[in-house]
Amino acid sequence: MAIADDRLRLIFTCCHPALAMDARVALTLRTLGGLTTPEIARAFLVPEATLAQRLVRAKRKIRDAGIPYRVPPVELLPERLAGVLRVLYLVFNEGYAASSGDALVRRELTAEAIRLARIVVSLLPDEPEATGLLALMLLHDARRDARVGPAGELVLLDEQDRDRWDAGRVEEGRALVERAIALARPGPYQLQAAIAALHDEATEPSATDWPQIVSLYQALLRLDPSPVVELNLAAAVAMADGPATGLAMMDGLLSAGSLETYPYLHAGRADLLRRLGRWTEAASAYRRAIDLTGNAAERAFLERRIAEVSTAAGRERPN
Repeated sequence: MAIADDRLRLIFTCCHPALAMDARVALTLRTLGGLTTPEIARAFLVPEATLAQRLVRAKRKIRDAGIPYRVPPVELLPERLAGVLRVLYLVFNEGYAASSGDALVRRELTAEAIRLARIVVSLLPDEPEATGLLALMLLHDARRDARVGPAGELVLLDEQDRDRWDAGRVEEGRALVERAIALARPGPYQLQAAIAALHDEATEPSATDWPQIVSLYQALLRLDPSPVVELNLAAAVAMADGPATGLAMMDGLLSAGSLETYPYLHAGRADLLRRLGRWTEAASAYRRAIDLTGNAAERAFLERRIAEVSTAAGRERPN
């Protein structure tokens, strides 16, 4: 079966196996994914200058090695699949939680990533990670309308009106998770999709199966270790075992330094400090998160949190 879609054909062409994975993904995102160099750098958790150098080196290797830009035949698609899926995953992520600008969501990016993921699944129906990625996108996108309030403000998962979630997308996503798992070749996208399905199955926040989510994050960390997965695990542990336990894990990540410029680490610590009543420390962590956040809706949310913890701290000060 040939690739009928022009953009997807070009993405498979750019994800050449002769390039290192990070290089092929970054180059494809910059060339075809609609992301800017700063946005890609944030996705890779590297300085913008470092990402720019990677792009230059990748282009030089293509030129010097004479790597041909040819659409691969169908039998060679699987060797390029990991890069293509990573491209679509990062395009969706930037659309779902925009790293800059005024709007929280860039719907044109999420819609395009889902559209292309559907085509990949139709081309390679027996590739469980492709199916898992599509499921992951649908399960998150099902909550899209509920994530944004009337004035464009960020609404956290436990505060969302779950009646506004897209039930059709949830049902389709859950069915795809089951289909992918039945192929008995587990992978990171399938595990993330299973986590998203557990969130979407909960009719109210208190019904969320946090112990199972912790187990899935632990499995994901073994399969695809990264500081961001560790951060998500810490957040889940905080919900399952209490904020003090989760905070200790996040403090360890902060000390390690790899997520020092990652705003969600500081925002996560701030939330746990807030839940523990450590208002002054929470305010400091929220300020650090604001310093690193380029999205206006996220900044406004963090500023509201600072106001809340500052007010609480003021009430506790002796007269």
